[in-house]
Amino acid sequence: MEDQEILLKFQDPAARNVAFNQLVRKYQQKVYWHVRKMVVDHNDADDLTQDTFVKVWKHLGNFRQDASLYTWIYRIATNECLSFLQSKRRKFFLPLNDVGAELAAKIEADPLLAGDEIERKLQKAILRLPDKQRLVFNLKYYDEMTYEQMADVTGTSVGALKASYHHAVKKIEQYVTEESSAD
Repeated sequence: MEDQEILLKFQDPAARNVAFNQLVRKYQQKVYWHVRKMVVDHNDADDLTQDTFVKVWKHLGNFRQDASLYTWIYRIATNECLSFLQSKRRKFFLPLNDVGAELAAKIEADPLLAGDEIERKLQKAILRLPDKQRLVFNLKYYDEMTYEQMADVTGTSVGALKASYHHAVKKIEQYVTEESSAD
């Protein structure tokens, strides 16, 4: 079902639940994996995905359609992730590197995220990035978003996103190179 049809159906109080269920079915898996790449842990990703859709439910009636529904939902999910990671750091007084190390340990322990050695190195390198660079890298590399879509999701200019992606790629290349020469 197209987004416009879902939005129209959502406006009808009698069809609102059906429309929302269609929206969740359409985007739940994409949102889950977007969130999972940011927070790594399955339970955290599940909770944040649910929180995302609770916010979507609450605010869908006010959706102005100045962005696509897809990028609007991703923006909500992204904000949930960034808030969660920031709160985790504050709660446990963890510096950025310690959160990255904690998430990297979860990659090793989680069979769903195991992959081959190269994929694990890439995941660990991505986790060493600052949250916003990691977000930009994930949106571009995994979700294959255009810079314009990413701008809608993040509220950042296309030029800043390009620079952020470039810096992220360089840091990842450096980490993978260092890890490979250490092996």
